[in-house]
Amino acid sequence: FPNPFNPATIIKFSVPQKSFVSLKVFDVLGIAVQTLVGEERPAGNYEVTFDAAKLPSGVYFYTLQTNNFLATKKLIVLK
Repeated sequence: FPNPFNPATIIKFSVPQKSFVSLKVFDVLGIAVQTLVGEERPAGNYEVTFDAAKLPSGVYFYTLQTNNFLATKKLIVLK
């Protein structure tokens, strides 16, 4: 957060148990523009910075996936 943002925002998430975590950002066409996390993480609370300085203004989506969880949220980059 914040959302909309420029040029960076923080994505917060928690992992209730040890799990492989994938956190990717996609454009409106579904093309992955950045992988923020792609590794096994122990249980805990996390914060990851998404730096969109090199991306154009627009709508993006991030997908957070663990062994038993999947969520997609919208991000808006305003420059």
